[in-house]
Amino acid sequence: MERISRNVVVPADFAGKRLDQAAAMLMSEFSRSRLKAWIDAGRLTVDGTSAPPKARLAGGERLVLETELEPIAEAGPEPIPLTVVWQDKELIVIDKPAGLVVHPGAGNASGTLQNALLNLDPALAAVPRAGLVHRLDKDTSGLLVVARTLPAHASLVAQIETRRMGRVYEAVSHGVLSGGGTIDAPLGRHPRERTKMAVRERGRTARTTYRVLERFRAHTHVEAKLDTGRTHQIRVHMAHIRAPLVGDRLYGGRPRFPPAPTEALRTSLEAFPRQALHAARLAFAHPVNGRPLEFESAVPEDLLTLLAALRADREAAVTR
Repeated sequence: MERISRNVVVPADFAGKRLDQAAAMLMSEFSRSRLKAWIDAGRLTVDGTSAPPKARLAGGERLVLETELEPIAEAGPEPIPLTVVWQDKELIVIDKPAGLVVHPGAGNASGTLQNALLNLDPALAAVPRAGLVHRLDKDTSGLLVVARTLPAHASLVAQIETRRMGRVYEAVSHGVLSGGGTIDAPLGRHPRERTKMAVRERGRTARTTYRVLERFRAHTHVEAKLDTGRTHQIRVHMAHIRAPLVGDRLYGGRPRFPPAPTEALRTSLEAFPRQALHAARLAFAHPVNGRPLEFESAVPEDLLTLLAALRADREAAVTR
C-alpha cells in the first residue's frame, strides 16, 4: 500500500473553519469522506494531537497526515462489457446501458458498473467508489464520468458541488406540456416509502430546467438539465408537475394513453420496460489541464422506437 504523508499550516484566514472543512480545502486530492475517516482514526492530527472533525480552527495550526492509501473499493472486478466513449490517464467517460446497476448494494452484490470498472482498470480500487463521482439509476441510460486518480476525483466532485458540470437528459413524459420551465422544489426521503424520494419543504435544494422538444397527443419529449443532482431528481420533479416519465413504475404509475391510440402505441407504452430517461450530454473541465470537454450519447433504440410510435399515433389521428 502507498504511504501518504502531508504537513500543512492552516492559513490565518481559515479561522473559524471546522477541521474537516479545512482539511478538504488544504488536501483537496483526497475525498472529504476519506479525510473524515482519517481524522476519526487519529491519522490526521492538529498540532500533534487528535481532534474531532467538527473542531474549530484558529489559524496557524499544523495539520499532519500520516497514513497508508489502502484500497477502498469493496466490489471485485468482473468482465462486464463497457462502452468507453473517451479516456486518458485521469478519467474515463462511459455510456451506460439501461439495466446496469452503478454501485453494489442490497440485492446487487455483483454485476454492477463498479465491478466492470475494476476489471477495466484495477487501479481504480484506490479511488472512492472506483472513481464514480455521480450516478445514474439502474434503468437510466447514458453518460457517466469516472475519475482514475484522487486529484481528478476531487476536481470532478468539486465541479458537481459548484454546479459547473453540465448534465443534460432526454425524456418522454406523460401529459402535453405547454412549454419549458424551471422546477425549483426541495427533495428528501419519502416520509412513508423509504425507497422513494419526494418534494419536501425541508428537503435539499433541487432545481431542474426543462424545455419541450416535441409534443404528441398525450405525451411530451423533453430535454431536462440538472442544476443540482439529487437522487431521482428528474423523475420526482416531472411527477411533481404532473408529467411523470413514461415507464416510471415508482413515480408514474400505470401507462396513460391518448383517445383511441394506435395498437402500436398501446403496445409500446404498456411494454416499455424502464423510465424513459437518457443522459444525453455531459460537459466539464478536464481535472488537470482545465480544457473544456463535452460528450454526447445517441438516443438508445428503445426510446427511438417509443418516439416513432408516438409520431405515428399523432399522424394517424390527423387522418382519421
